[in-house]
Amino acid sequence: MSRFFTGVVGALAEAWQELRIHRTRVLLSLIGVAVAVCALTTVVGVAGIAEQAMTESNERWGGRPATLKVTASKADGTAPDPEAMTALWTETLERYGIDYAGRIAYGAAFVQFADGAVNVSVQAVDPAYAQMHRLQVDHGAWFAADDALRLAPAIVVNEAFWQRIGSPDLGSHPTVQLLGNAPATAVIVGVHRSQSWEMEPTMYMLTEAYSAVSSDGPAIGLTEYEMWIPADLTEQIQAGLTRDLQAGLGESYVVNIYRSDPGAYDDDPLLSLKLTVGGIAGLVLLLGALGLVNIAMVTVKQRIREIGIRRSFGATAGRVFFAVMLESVVATVAAGVVGVMVAIFIVKSPMVEDLIGQGMITDFPPFPIEAALLGLGAATVVGALAGLMPALVAVRVRVIDAIRY
Repeated sequence: MSRFFTGVVGALAEAWQELRIHRTRVLLSLIGVAVAVCALTTVVGVAGIAEQAMTESNERWGGRPATLKVTASKADGTAPDPEAMTALWTETLERYGIDYAGRIAYGAAFVQFADGAVNVSVQAVDPAYAQMHRLQVDHGAWFAADDALRLAPAIVVNEAFWQRIGSPDLGSHPTVQLLGNAPATAVIVGVHRSQSWEMEPTMYMLTEAYSAVSSDGPAIGLTEYEMWIPADLTEQIQAGLTRDLQAGLGESYVVNIYRSDPGAYDDDPLLSLKLTVGGIAGLVLLLGALGLVNIAMVTVKQRIREIGIRRSFGATAGRVFFAVMLESVVATVAAGVVGVMVAIFIVKSPMVEDLIGQGMITDFPPFPIEAALLGLGAATVVGALAGLMPALVAVRVRVIDAIRY
């Protein structure tokens, strides 16, 4: 075993020494390999950031895996009695031991701004909504459990709303006037991160608070009920919920339960981008390998006499084959390491993260180890393929002819 490792280390040292001697010849080809590895690794790394951004964006709307949404109505669209449905929902959550759940309803409220009253979109939710939907609060805080007891309803607004009232310090407990048949003074407790396309003011309210101040009923449209459960228990819980809620509401109501999180879909939205850029990087790798083959063939032709002398002193064909091939492998692996390091620098630079994330990512993923391994693996394979033909030529040289060369 020790002789084997000694031979491997000796072959690697010899390959590195030969590479240093002929570095001028192989430099241009290795630059192409390094660029291709960098491109390939960068694509995988950037795709990881883009995938995280898309995942978090989808989870803000559909919830984390696995989120089940529940709706119930009659055939004519009539919703069940809110109090009866809430009681049945609470009982069902306790029966299944579900900690993260809540209600979602959509509506509107007239808010008095300095430049006039504006009809602002309202989303009525429960406190668990922020955790279930990755809602990032940049200023202040999200709803607490005791916010439902406030006489002045608490609201969490987007940045457009906050900027429209002058971006006040939330420590001063800024308020706004809600107009309508049940006017109220609302207290802003938090400002959540807005998407780049959100230009109009919006706000969140707790469900009970919105029901108290809304003049149009609790919400526009049906109230949705949702829960965050383990993904591996989705089918069992979904079947049990359908059975229990249907039994509690009666046959006149139709209960619909479905997964709304992005984990319910298996397709990769970035697959076409990965294949396109990966194909381009593969082509660049191929061109670099062809250039490396040409240079290696020229180098072997110039070393025919050297190879013949080594064979005459007892070097086996396997040793010569291994040494010549390793020269290409060591060269491309060195280029691959450089390419991977440059790719890590590019992907993790703040400029690229801000450009890809667009302010939507709260948990930036680390540089994917599979991207680095893919780049180094591709460089190793290219080196092995580029060294195969010169190594075969070196082995087939007859010793006597090589010495006379």
